[in-house]
Amino acid sequence: MSVSYDRIGRSYTTTRRADPRIEAQIHGALGDAASVVNVGAGAGSYEPRDGRVVAVEPSATMIAQRAPDAPPAMRAVAEALPFRDGAFDLIVSALSLQFVNDLPGALVQIRRALKPDGLFLAAMLGGGTLRELRAALLEAEVGASGGASPRISPFAELRDAAALLQRAGFAMPVADSDTLTVTYETPYALLQDLRGMGEANALAARPRRFTRRGVLAGLAERYAHEAADGRIGATFQILFLTAWAPHGA
Repeated sequence: MSVSYDRIGRSYTTTRRADPRIEAQIHGALGDAASVVNVGAGAGSYEPRDGRVVAVEPSATMIAQRAPDAPPAMRAVAEALPFRDGAFDLIVSALSLQFVNDLPGALVQIRRALKPDGLFLAAMLGGGTLRELRAALLEAEVGASGGASPRISPFAELRDAAALLQRAGFAMPVADSDTLTVTYETPYALLQDLRGMGEANALAARPRRFTRRGVLAGLAERYAHEAADGRIGATFQILFLTAWAPHGA
C-alpha cells in the first residue's frame, strides 16, 4: 500500500478533529516521561505543548498544517525511525499506523527506539472499519461491471494486533477495541467526509479512473436498503494498543 498525505491530506485540519477519548488516554499516559515521540503525528492533534515531544510525520503537506506552537516535526516514516536505540520513554501513535506500508516493520522500529520498560501507546483503525461501505461498493461494482477493484484500504484485525506486538519484541502486549457508528444523510456525504479527513483510498492498486455512474447508483441503492430513519451508518473500529519494551532491552 502506498499512501501519500501530500495528495489526500490537504484539507485535514479543516475537516478532522481530535477524539477527546484518545486525547485523554495519551495525555494520561505521559506521566513523568521525559522523552516522547509521536509517530505519524500529522497536524499534531494529540501532542502536549510542553517541550518533551518530537513528532515524526512523512508528509510535507501535513507538517505545513501544524500549529505554530506544535512540537518540532521530522519528516520520516515509521518503518525507518531516525533515532538511536533506546532513546525514548514513551512512543505514541494516533490513528496513523493503518496507513504504513509495513506494520510489523514499523512496530519493530518503535520497540527499538524505546528505552527498557518504555511504553508504546497507539490507536489505529481496525478491520471492522467501513464494513458497510466496503460491502456496498463491492456489490455495486460487481453489479455494474462484473468485477471489483480494491476501493477501501485494508485494516488490521483485533485478533492479530497483540500477536504483531509480541512478534515485534514487546512485553505485556494488550489490544482492545471500541466501535463507533456515524450516520450520514447519503452515501455521497460519507464519501465526501472521508475525502475531507484525508481517509481516501491509499492503495497503490486503487482504480486510476473516475468511479462509474453505475457503481455510484448501485451504491446508493444498496445503502438505501440499510438506512434507518432516513440515514445510513458507517462503522469505525478503533484498536487501542498498549505494550512495553522489555526490561533490560
